[in-house]
Amino acid sequence: MLKKTIFLFLLVTVYANAQEQYYTLRDYVTDSAGIFTSSEVLELNQRLVEFEKNTTNQLVVVTIEELGYDTIETYANGLFNQNGIGQEGKDNGLLILFSKLDREVRIEVGSGLEPYITDAVASRIIHNTMIPNFKEEAYFTGINEASNQLIEFLKNPEALDEFKKEIEDEESNDQLIMYIFIGFFLLIFLTVGGFFFYRSYKNIIEVFRGMLIGKLGVLPGLFMLIEGSLSSLFGLVFMLVPIAVAFSILTSSQTMMVEIVDNPKLLLWLLLPFFGIAAIIAFIKLKLAGKEDLSISWIKNDKSYYRKTFSSSGTHSFSSGSSSSGGSSSSFSGGGGSSGGGGSSGSW
Repeated sequence: MLKKTIFLFLLVTVYANAQEQYYTLRDYVTDSAGIFTSSEVLELNQRLVEFEKNTTNQLVVVTIEELGYDTIETYANGLFNQNGIGQEGKDNGLLILFSKLDREVRIEVGSGLEPYITDAVASRIIHNTMIPNFKEEAYFTGINEASNQLIEFLKNPEALDEFKKEIEDEESNDQLIMYIFIGFFLLIFLTVGGFFFYRSYKNIIEVFRGMLIGKLGVLPGLFMLIEGSLSSLFGLVFMLVPIAVAFSILTSSQTMMVEIVDNPKLLLWLLLPFFGIAAIIAFIKLKLAGKEDLSISWIKNDKSYYRKTFSSSGTHSFSSGSSSSGGSSSSFSGGGGSSGGGGSSGSW
């Protein structure tokens, strides 16, 4: 019985602490971190009161010393919903949360205002207006200017549309830079990989040609084909893997990479046309030259032919084993609004 009582007491204590975790807001500006002067608090609070009177939207500013064990996203969402910022049914609230010791800030947006103050808009305000001022310890200036922007955007749709257009243009420029970088990255890998593949595949064709005219034994030739295929495979991987990675980045699809990883046998099936095409090219070269007849030698190599054709190419020799390397006028009272988690955070 005693254990049950203790357990229930602890449970009630935890629940009570959870309920009291966030401030009960009584003003539109709550400066618990002490970063504003009294006149600054009064000035900002009055402007936010007028903003709600004119639009019914609620914008609240809260500064705290530190977050404790919470992330700023969790703290902002809990504070927002516990105090019901915004009007019930409209969910038209905004919260600017500033944590002094954590050097973090967040704009939390009620679900009713998310179509207007999007995550991208909130992020741009934080990074372009707030953080540059915070780095200079001009905390009121940063928060005051950000508040003015939010108020202006919700009162002036044209200004908001222009701001969103600027964001889209900047994102387009960022994408262009990314495409240029990816293209340069691919060009390097394709060039290096193509060089390795060309050299190795050229040797494979010569191996087939040597076997077809009997100057390269079939058994030694098979070992050389295996070795040459590994070098060619290295060149192909050097070309194809960056292409697959770039495709995944640009399309946000992992299908190609997953297909290759989950089905390695696909690579083995590619060896059939790989060797088949090389053999056909070797045969066509012989027919076009018309100087040598078809002949087969199972083991014996023509040493002079071998030295002339393969010694300087870097292909490994079957017989020799050689290798190569490479204070306010009005108090705040939440209207029952809630946040769906929209907004953006930043740190400095």
